[in-house]
Amino acid sequence: MERILIMGAAGRDFHNFNTVFRDNNTYQVVAFTATQIPNIEGRAYPAELAGVNYPDGIPIYPEEQLTELIREHDIDQVVFSYSDIKHEYVMHRASEVIAAGADFRLVGLKHTRLASTKPVISVGAVRTGSGKSQTTRRISLILRDMGYQVAVIRHPMPYGDLAKQAVQRFADYDDLDRHKTTIEEREEYEPHLDNGMIVFAGVDYERILRQAEEDADIILWDGGNNDLPFYQSDLHVVIADPHRPGHENTYHPGEANARIADVFVINKVDTADPDAVIGLHESLHNLNPDAVVIEAASPLFVDDPAAIRGKRVLAIEDGPTLTHGEMAYGAAWIAARRFGAAEIVDPRPYAVGTIKDTFAKYPTTGNVLPAMGYGSEQIRELEQTINDADVDLVIVGTPIDLTRILHIDKPKQRVRYELQEIGQPTLQELLQEKLQPVG
Repeated sequence: MERILIMGAAGRDFHNFNTVFRDNNTYQVVAFTATQIPNIEGRAYPAELAGVNYPDGIPIYPEEQLTELIREHDIDQVVFSYSDIKHEYVMHRASEVIAAGADFRLVGLKHTRLASTKPVISVGAVRTGSGKSQTTRRISLILRDMGYQVAVIRHPMPYGDLAKQAVQRFADYDDLDRHKTTIEEREEYEPHLDNGMIVFAGVDYERILRQAEEDADIILWDGGNNDLPFYQSDLHVVIADPHRPGHENTYHPGEANARIADVFVINKVDTADPDAVIGLHESLHNLNPDAVVIEAASPLFVDDPAAIRGKRVLAIEDGPTLTHGEMAYGAAWIAARRFGAAEIVDPRPYAVGTIKDTFAKYPTTGNVLPAMGYGSEQIRELEQTINDADVDLVIVGTPIDLTRILHIDKPKQRVRYELQEIGQPTLQELLQEKLQPVG
């Protein structure tokens, strides 16, 4: 048997294992490695999910041990299985693997996209933070208005007990508490729940799909990072960000996502350089000339713009957008600038624990605070960092109300943003062309 090591980050790696390697006697998966997300190494992919060939489960090691693991375990093949990575970085890892004596592999779509008995609309992106979430919400509401019962299936974020998280169904806030969801998970699930949608997620996406099919008559895949869909799609919508022109063809697997798109949404055109928008149009056309292109904005709304003027503010942003998404700012920063804040205060002097470590690991983060919360301890450290900051006002640019899970002892405002298409075609027109209304 080929001895396999899977490089991952608690998402695509598990899906690739489940669809390609589990119960496949051609291969023996010796280990996973983990990166990007804190505290996921040192665990094991549990025997309950790994199948009969792995009665003890499969260990998960830090990616830093890659070369050592290849040599120690006589690995034949290393499978790269995580997303939002520079092409150059992927090839550096390939060089490391080859130098250690193993083959380097990227698994394609043929064996990893599962077929549904229901229509599937999928949403992906060329980079983290491009606007998948608001686009998915917009599509979900259009589908609901067309008469469909929608099941949203979210890309995996299994950072807790993997066996217990195999299949998760979220219908209300009590489900979020019951599954002990992280801030990152809540950011993705809560807005859908607010719109009356049922959300599924977890680890085993074959089982998740079959359960979702029982609840709904259409599946909406809500992708993570810039990963490829786990399901065969009837319409694949890919979001591109003119704030990061050139990233659409320099990041993995974002470029692959662009090449399989049926529809491009160029988001944030209201806040981007017009020349960057034009350049992005040209680049996307070169990658995929057959895809339909929609321009869209994500306008910002706050409860009291006048209360921001002249204030020293702390801007809190979506964590992954700032970290492996490599953005230096987000919606809260833009709102602070737009509505006349006197100063956007650097949170670094007030950061504690793993929040301080996050700034050290991602030095390109601007004067904004990433809403990291991958466990109860990190949530407490985030809360302390916020409350220790010497500011007049906190502006929260995350998709959720952070005060549901932590206490902020300062005046605060939330930034809200939803997708608005500009001109034609619109998502509604394209969906109505593709699907027949129900009833």
